[in-house]
Amino acid sequence: MRLLIIGALEGQLSEATKMAMNGGAKVAHAPSVEIALAALRAGRGADLLLVDVVMDIAGLIAGLEAERIAIPVVACGVEANAAAAVNAIRAGAKEYIPLPPDAELIAAVIAAVARDSSEFLFRDPAMERVVRMADQIAGSDASILITGESGTGKEVIAKYVHARSKRGNKPFISVNCAAIPEALLESELFGHEKGAFTGAIARRIGKFEEASGGTLLLDEISEMDVRLQAKLLRAIQERLIDRVGGGKPVPVDIRILATSNRNLNEAVREGSFREDLLFRLNVVNLKLPALRDRPGDIVALSEHFVAKYAKANGLPTRILSPDARAALLKAPWPGNVRELENTLHRAVLLSSGDVIGPEAIVLPDGMGLNEVAAASSLSAQLAQTAANMSSALVGRTVADVERDLILDTLDHTLGNRTHAANILGISIRTLRNKLNQYADEGTNVPDPGERRSVA
Repeated sequence: MRLLIIGALEGQLSEATKMAMNGGAKVAHAPSVEIALAALRAGRGADLLLVDVVMDIAGLIAGLEAERIAIPVVACGVEANAAAAVNAIRAGAKEYIPLPPDAELIAAVIAAVARDSSEFLFRDPAMERVVRMADQIAGSDASILITGESGTGKEVIAKYVHARSKRGNKPFISVNCAAIPEALLESELFGHEKGAFTGAIARRIGKFEEASGGTLLLDEISEMDVRLQAKLLRAIQERLIDRVGGGKPVPVDIRILATSNRNLNEAVREGSFREDLLFRLNVVNLKLPALRDRPGDIVALSEHFVAKYAKANGLPTRILSPDARAALLKAPWPGNVRELENTLHRAVLLSSGDVIGPEAIVLPDGMGLNEVAAASSLSAQLAQTAANMSSALVGRTVADVERDLILDTLDHTLGNRTHAANILGISIRTLRNKLNQYADEGTNVPDPGERRSVA
């Protein structure tokens, strides 16, 4: 793990550095926020920032956001800095570590960051097959396309693959292609030279260079503009990139992983995605099943999230009741694991006791899981009925369908022609003409007050 410590390397902070290094972290130091941001901009990445609480943490976090650099920040300081600690948390720091440092606490923070990078919980055989394939290919440098619905855990399994690869101790860099404006994505990926465009006040190392030696994840790659896809294809094929405004190619050594929640073959047919780029990316495809198709994972993940958020909110241990487990299994989870996690975080906060019942597990709109399951079941039934009706019509003529509809309606009205014509939305004259035609063809037409006899 790469740790960047920001602040004066004196006394207790220096001791924290030694503890982190003893815990296996690779530690770098920046004496000021400006120097830290310059180092990150230059591609000297980090997995965690440990910042002296007296530094300008709000400015640091604003600078990270402006540069679109996503790295967790942990503040540290002496106990007398209580007000500064509160301000640091308000500014966006994830944790506060009091000084003098505690070796176990430093190790726990490092372990938590490492665990967040590669933790992957599964129990269902459908997911087990995907993980088994991931284990098989992790050691290679082959590009991998990870597909599946939104919220199924595509980035999580990308981190899992990286952690088990020969590049596991090198950087893992993720770029969300859908979250970055199209005009900025090229600079984000390939970097830029000073003065390359308005606002380029200094050289910026892109994600390709930052990931060199490690793994680059192109998240939601289907959202990338076709023109930029051509430059990406060259970078993948030749392992060379051109910074925006740069004069010469820069070599990079990376493994490419990509994710998409869209069908890229359809995107190729539509012309919004390059076929040659798809071939380059899709050496191996890891397709993650939706949560509703891996029921064996639902309870295991639910228990994990309940324990996680009870601890995070300083609450006593919570458990799920049998009824709550049953309700969780029946719900459709269109948002997949992400939706499940958010729902159980809410349930932990809403539960009035140590046992979480189904009444505490509600969606943001207030609908309970049993209501959601019932609505989903009704929708499925209606969809199946429509499909069955469509299948029944295949191979039949319009005249056949029209005849059956008219005669069925006439049965419904016990032969009342006027009532049947009103239901069908046709005139009584049209209905009588149709019935005369059917009688001439030998079809049994019911008289008023009767239904057709059933053979």
